Amino acid sequence: MSEWEIRDAGPQDFEEIAAIYNHYIKDTVVTFEEDEVTGEEMGRRITAVTDSGFPWLSVVQDGRVVGSAYASQWNKRSAYRFSAEVSVYLDHRATGGGLGSYLYDALFEILKGKSVHTAIGGIALPNPASVALHEKFGMEKVAHYKDVGFKFGKWIDVGYWQVIL
Repeated sequence: MSEWEIRDAGPQDFEEIAAIYNHYIKDTVVTFEEDEVTGEEMGRRITAVTDSGFPWLSVVQDGRVVGSAYASQWNKRSAYRFSAEVSVYLDHRATGGGLGSYLYDALFEILKGKSVHTAIGGIALPNPASVALHEKFGMEKVAHYKDVGFKFGKWIDVGYWQVIL
């Protein structure tokens, strides 16, 4: 397997990140979005995150973006300024090979350097792979909301995992 490279997400990545994310919109309940996003819209989202001082990373393999991870402020109120929500999305053909861990390693190191105190991840349930990834990084389940999302004709639970960095 060739080497992976992590870089800050930039305009060269917007279309590929949107394509990766659109798979999860169209074919899974991992995200509660129901309408696909364009590269332009993804670019706006990435720019908003990075302009707010948080990282959005791309992982590149053989010149192709195969995943991304980002953090954003957990809540806009000032007392939450040291809490971040984290998220990772991989090309569905590139899961299970360690890319999620590789991205979270890099993301969590950046967050520690920014004095982020706690990281929080939301997971549509059931999702054993995502739960395993988050728990690998010391995240513990702190909340479980039942039937809070409705997609593809069914109700979906959401759990939240948290770690103090």
